[in-house]
Amino acid sequence: MSNQETANGTKRFAIDHGMAWPAVIIIIVLSIPLVIWEQRSLATLNAIFEVIVANFGWLYMWYPILMIVFGLYFVFSKYGKVVLGDPEDKPRFTMFQYMSIIIAMGIGSTIMRTGSIQWAHVALNPPFGIEPLTSEALAWGNPYGMFLWNIHTFAIFSMTAPAMGYVLYVRKKPLMRVSEICRCVFGDRFTDGVGGKVLDILFLVAIIAGSATFLGLGTPIVTAVVSKLFNIQVTFQLTLAVTLVWIALFTTSVYLGLEKGIKNLSTFNMYLAAFLGLFIVILGPTVFILNHFTDSVGFLLVHMVDLTFYMDSLNIGEAAHISRFSVFWWAYCATWALLHGVFAAKISKGRTIRQMILVYFLAPLVLAWVATGILGGAGIHAYLTGQVPVMEIITEGEGAMAAIAEIMGSLPLPTFVLLVFAVLTMIFFGTTLDSTTYSIAAYTDRHDMSKQDPTRSNRVLWAAVIAFMALVLLRVGGLVPLEVTSGLLGFPIMFLQFVTVYAAKKMMDEDKAYIYNVRLDPIKEAQRRIAEGEDPRAVAGDSVEY
Repeated sequence: MSNQETANGTKRFAIDHGMAWPAVIIIIVLSIPLVIWEQRSLATLNAIFEVIVANFGWLYMWYPILMIVFGLYFVFSKYGKVVLGDPEDKPRFTMFQYMSIIIAMGIGSTIMRTGSIQWAHVALNPPFGIEPLTSEALAWGNPYGMFLWNIHTFAIFSMTAPAMGYVLYVRKKPLMRVSEICRCVFGDRFTDGVGGKVLDILFLVAIIAGSATFLGLGTPIVTAVVSKLFNIQVTFQLTLAVTLVWIALFTTSVYLGLEKGIKNLSTFNMYLAAFLGLFIVILGPTVFILNHFTDSVGFLLVHMVDLTFYMDSLNIGEAAHISRFSVFWWAYCATWALLHGVFAAKISKGRTIRQMILVYFLAPLVLAWVATGILGGAGIHAYLTGQVPVMEIITEGEGAMAAIAEIMGSLPLPTFVLLVFAVLTMIFFGTTLDSTTYSIAAYTDRHDMSKQDPTRSNRVLWAAVIAFMALVLLRVGGLVPLEVTSGLLGFPIMFLQFVTVYAAKKMMDEDKAYIYNVRLDPIKEAQRRIAEGEDPRAVAGDSVEY
């Protein structure tokens, strides 16, 4: 296909068929038994996952710690000043836009679920032998919800990005491939052969499965809120309608592209999230939310090491909820790690490695902690005051999603809160999915991704593939085993991510990028230009955001 634009301005379709369609076929083949024998498949997958938890849970617990160490090493070493691009390249987005896009991609609407209700699951199944549903058990709830969105998660998400961004914008390789990152480690023969193709397909299978699952699993939150809002039953027709609205939202955003779609939707999302948060704090149980948020942050900081290394090894038998869920969480994060690497790299041209990692480490963390403090605080207050029988709804009623709807409905102006909560959740999911689809399109596009965005036709194609798979699996009830499958795929990807971190360092050492691909000191550069006779006003006007 030509790289030229067509008459209507849409770049022609160009996809790597040898990578894309094998991945889709593998997903379909994996889905067939999950659809036909759902319960048996789920039991088998859970048994496999239990074996991994029993034998490799310790590795999953060390995995995010190592990623944090690698990230801090890049930030505070000579590699942090390396520019992803030419040293004179300006960042594509303002810092606020950049942070908004990363936050929307980094946490998505999953924060609406974990922030609102994770505390209840912990209170029902507390760690360290604590009695369930006691004040001590409740004290662990919100801190654990914050821990899930700690620097650990964002270290996993971000640490493939240095290698991907370096390959794309410094070495200027046209294709965004995991195999291309590994070229400096495994050599040309492996990268250009079967081994490289297997790596690329494995990556694609993981993110397609994760994307389809993410869409299907997010739908119950909104359907529960809509059910509460209009006092109607949750049916497949309602679930289908919500899913179709989601599909229309993220497909439109993907069609418009990074500048007009994803950037604007992500920015609007931040404003709406801030509005809802302030509304709940001001008109809801203000003092309780602020007090409990303070308690939760302090509790988390005191017990950070306990949560980080908690394996419950002395409890012979089934692991505690927190221990098992943490292992699953890190496995699931690993599934998304390479995808985040692709997306972060694509939007970070002109940024230094230090900037990219620090923003990814801190920006979504701050919003996630605040959201957990507000949403979780409102939920705990509703439970303690008897407004909402949260535990009964979860254990004996309609489940956690219904409990979230009841909590939101207990706040002042419940109709308004439920409506804004539903819209915000949908936009959060939409921003994550359009970023995901954009990344898949960039990964499979045969055009030069260092110079342009993936083609519109490619973006829309992957939006359609993900939407179709989510609808089919949603109809037959196959999403739960696919969620476990996507978590299992994180096991090999975890090892692959270690390779990408090493590859980033190796490439920068080979090129001496910390010497030749860094920005000059802006003050010294301005002095040099003025000394050479340039107009000082022109020099001042050429300032670059650092």
